[in-house]
Amino acid sequence: MGMFTRTTRTPLDGVDAVLADLDGVVYAGHKAIPHAVDALNRAAETRRLGYITNNASRTDVTVAGQLRELGLRVAPSDVITSPQAAMRLLAERVPAGSTVLVVGGDGLVVELERAGYAVTRSADDNPAAVVQGFAPEVGWKDLAEAAFALKVPEEEGGIPWIATNTDWTIPRDRGVAPGNGTLVSAVHTAVGRLATVAGKPETPIFEEAVARFGARHPLFLGDRLDTDILGANRAGIPSAQILTGIDRPKHVLAAPPDSRPTFILSDLSELHEPYPEAVVKNGAVSVGASTVRVDGADVRIVAEGNRQIDLLRAGARAIWDSGAAIFVLRVPELLYADPFHRP
Repeated sequence: MGMFTRTTRTPLDGVDAVLADLDGVVYAGHKAIPHAVDALNRAAETRRLGYITNNASRTDVTVAGQLRELGLRVAPSDVITSPQAAMRLLAERVPAGSTVLVVGGDGLVVELERAGYAVTRSADDNPAAVVQGFAPEVGWKDLAEAAFALKVPEEEGGIPWIATNTDWTIPRDRGVAPGNGTLVSAVHTAVGRLATVAGKPETPIFEEAVARFGARHPLFLGDRLDTDILGANRAGIPSAQILTGIDRPKHVLAAPPDSRPTFILSDLSELHEPYPEAVVKNGAVSVGASTVRVDGADVRIVAEGNRQIDLLRAGARAIWDSGAAIFVLRVPELLYADPFHRP
């Protein structure tokens, strides 16, 4: 999706539902990211606000409680989890009342029981499906039981395997740790099968959110290009890349076409600010007082301007429009500058 809007419009204009990722957008660990709470509460005054998380270890009630402690006005029904999206997929394959082997924590168990499934942790119970999601306590024995249950390929009569998400990493207070994608990969390596994925960047979790809120013009807020922005694009939802989490300016400049956001924001306070139009003239892209052009293999800063975020926006648009892969371009270090808040 391209970056453009009138200078008098904010990213929220015309939006009836804001769908926000959590880690890296709303909070980092147990701390709210600066400006996030005020900006989201303000947005919620005039439109629906939902929170989407790939983290399958916690229930919607637990997540809503944490968000309220940060100062947000949230009910459990405002939280859309990857286990909830997984239930949409499971219901299409396995009837309620069936026994399902779970690899994960309370977030998965609660949703399975709500949907009427019986939960087991053992392949010996002949489960009708395996559902796998992240939980800190997941260990080798859990992964082994999943592998035992999935030893027969689905096309040969084996049972379905649904993963809540495949995020390779998950932000923690002490840094970045392995995520559910790492654990799913371990089972995949053992059995040679691929899981059906419910969470970002796949579309079921976005479809769940849009259906729940009846959204016609949603906006998704994320910090990861390969899950948040890619998933929103696949679902046909405009998106904003928030530079308070995992992906940094260098990742934005190098984003492939299917992972490019509609908006690039320093932090959530900019949701309420006019978003400057990208003006293309004589091969140069100007955003605010910043201008960038691509000449052959050289990316040139014509005017630095007075806002690093506008320089990044201009540089991203110029590089994206060039059609060239980032690794064949000579990019000035100033475009990669990263003064933005990060966890």
